[in-house]
Amino acid sequence: MKDIPLPILLTEVLENLIYDLNGIYIDTTFGNGGHSFGILNKISNQGKLIAFDQDQFAIIKNKMFDKRILFFNENFRNILKILTPYKNIIKNVSGIIADLGLSSYQIDTPPRGFSIRFNQMLDMRMDLSKKQSALNIIKTYSFEQLTHMFSTYGEFKNPQRIARKIVLNSQFINTTFDLVKLFQRNNKRKFLSRLFQALRIEVNDEINALKKLLKQSINLLKPGGRLAIISYHSLEDRLVKHFFKSGNIQGILRSDKKGNKLSPFNKRYTKRIVPTKEEISKNHRARSARLRITQKI
Repeated sequence: MKDIPLPILLTEVLENLIYDLNGIYIDTTFGNGGHSFGILNKISNQGKLIAFDQDQFAIIKNKMFDKRILFFNENFRNILKILTPYKNIIKNVSGIIADLGLSSYQIDTPPRGFSIRFNQMLDMRMDLSKKQSALNIIKTYSFEQLTHMFSTYGEFKNPQRIARKIVLNSQFINTTFDLVKLFQRNNKRKFLSRLFQALRIEVNDEINALKKLLKQSINLLKPGGRLAIISYHSLEDRLVKHFFKSGNIQGILRSDKKGNKLSPFNKRYTKRIVPTKEEISKNHRARSARLRITQKI
């Protein structure tokens, strides 16, 4: 196989996810193919890998030709519907991996408009067939909508100030640098990262997609099957943490009549792993990564 960029927490993912070499595994965020490549390298010739990615160019650019892999150019939010015709897969999956970060290809491709490093049109669509871009949001969202977005997805303490500034200047904003310049007094990487993060999450409806994936994973995994999620900000990480603890999106621990906690996951197996200093020194994009792994009972 071709050379593929080393993905974040690859060793930790493979050590904790792959336990059945003949099993069925799903990479819900194929991206550059790094995790998929690692899985294929570890499983046997009888094992299977199913790869999803909503980004058409990710599949085209990095597609692997291996009889053990099945590709879907789809958002993982529809995973159960897409796999329903494959009767041998449902409830028989050994492991699922989701790396919720942007791929290196998306970040480093200027026209995609994800990065503050390039002066490009504000786009940020992971699926280019979708109509709503970051620029559409800047131009059409109301003050209230922008305030909610920056409060919820950027976790800003004063989202009203940001929203007001954008509404008053929306006619002058078209590119990434236009947006950066508007907040030049706040020109700190952390502030701008959160600003772009909020827009990107809204454009791609990322939190709702994650919720749908988590809920559907229970119906895909077989007993003993494992679910691994790599997140990069607190919104995603809290959601995953609560779901792993309770088995539901609300994070509510339910009990049966005898007081036994009802959860589809093995509490003793649930883990939280962060990158080593060595990995972060080699790849600064790993610095905010959090890997959580759980096992279906």
